[in-house]
Amino acid sequence: MADAGQVKLHESWRAPLAGEFASPYMAALRQFLVAEKAAGKRIFPRGGEWFRALDLTPLDQVRVVILGQDPYHGPGQAHGLCFSVQPGVRPPPSLVNIYKELHDDLGIARPGHGFLEHWAKQGVLLLNSVLTVEQGLAASHRDRGWETFTDAVIRLVAQKEEPVVFLLWGSYAQKKAGFVKTVEQGGRHLVLKSAHPSPLSAHNGFLGCRHFSKANAFLKARGREPIDWSLPAA
Repeated sequence: MADAGQVKLHESWRAPLAGEFASPYMAALRQFLVAEKAAGKRIFPRGGEWFRALDLTPLDQVRVVILGQDPYHGPGQAHGLCFSVQPGVRPPPSLVNIYKELHDDLGIARPGHGFLEHWAKQGVLLLNSVLTVEQGLAASHRDRGWETFTDAVIRLVAQKEEPVVFLLWGSYAQKKAGFVKTVEQGGRHLVLKSAHPSPLSAHNGFLGCRHFSKANAFLKARGREPIDWSLPAA
């Protein structure tokens, strides 16, 4: 992981992130992860999927960014995309609320799965702030260096000439992408904020936010292809 050439991510990210992969904080993060595995701890997602979001969504194709916190910590759930779970795994509560809003906003029926790769392949960057977690221990890999790396990813997207929509659900995501210059601030990008889709907060502004239709309206108005938010069978 110390070198961008050793990890699985799309070529478009390699050169811009080369400095991050060569940095001391990334070397320290790698040492931490190696030690955790050597101690017999189970780390999710598996190593080949840590950068899955950057592998499926090339930098030059990013149209929408959705930010999560850290991966799901149950066996078989996480696969490198925020809010997404592997085929055959029951959608977690936050994703159920995302589907509810999707239906209320665009009339899209709730899928029978929680696998969001169809979005990622269209230019929806499904990025967690922290890219690994220990089984059963939420937030166990915070403050180890991942946040610095994903900040760099967000900066790269924010520097794009093409307009991008940032969907920031909850205070954590809003703080993390707080530096993104919006249209209202003279920038190029649309930043949409709401409460987190968690059952604890979804009724405080996430449900009814209409972010999916607003994102597509913004993209179309600026000559970019809208997102097909429907999800085919996994």
